[in-house]
Amino acid sequence: MKATILEVFNTIIENRGNKKLESISPEMHLKYDIGFDSLDLAELTVRIEADYDIDIFEDGIVNTVGEILKKLEKK
Repeated sequence: MKATILEVFNTIIENRGNKKLESISPEMHLKYDIGFDSLDLAELTVRIEADYDIDIFEDGIVNTVGEILKKLEKK
């Protein structure tokens, strides 16, 4: 699951012309550690919903990779 999410993150990052991430960890913050802005988070939501049929922001804002992984594990 973590590898798949890393792939999604890197797609978004590459679309912005930035360098891909080598790895992610649950404590990484989406904004401060990965550098996602509001447009990136919107794209992330759409991509995850398309792949996993879950809205990661349905119950409120998620800030870390770990929060995303927990929501996906519940599915």
